Amino acid sequence: MRVPLWLKVGWTVWVLAWVPFYWKQYGAQTFFYFCDLGNFFIAVALWMESALIFSWQATGLLVFQTLYTVDLISAFFFRKHIIGGTEYMFDVTVPLFVRLLSLFHVVMPPLLLWAIWRLGYDKRGWRYQTLTAWIVVPINYFWKPEDDVNWARGLFFREQHVVPGLLYLLAYLLVVPLMVYFPTHLGLQWWTNRWKRP
Repeated sequence: MRVPLWLKVGWTVWVLAWVPFYWKQYGAQTFFYFCDLGNFFIAVALWMESALIFSWQATGLLVFQTLYTVDLISAFFFRKHIIGGTEYMFDVTVPLFVRLLSLFHVVMPPLLLWAIWRLGYDKRGWRYQTLTAWIVVPINYFWKPEDDVNWARGLFFREQHVVPGLLYLLAYLLVVPLMVYFPTHLGLQWWTNRWKRP
């Protein structure tokens, strides 16, 4: 067993506890955020000890979850959101317990890197993440567009009006895989190849 049983059980129990609180607070559409989907994929990956699923999630989540963590730390210690996206963590209208549950964003990057170090990196991951985006983001675009889930209609949860919406969507589906997923894939490939050297 390459992944400890306590981690498998712990993550699964946490997900089962997290789902009803998030559903009540944000509605079903929240589970289409890549980070929230990631919780389910990671649970499966832990039990299957799947390098592919961990690699898949890492290419899609590492950059954004790291930026989230940086913004949260900056806001907590310096009261300044240098990137944005974590303002809700300081919104007193959101129950404190729900906000604390959101700290999973901070846990994800080290967990994903540990899992890849432990299980290896599967170079197919970024392609699976690209396919996931091609399926999920159009759903986000048309379902409850006012929520702008995954920024399907504009950056930082603000609908953009610079170009036609469908053109923005098409650009998103091309640019994000090429500018985020693929470079992350290259970085992870370089990192794993480096520590594999004798």
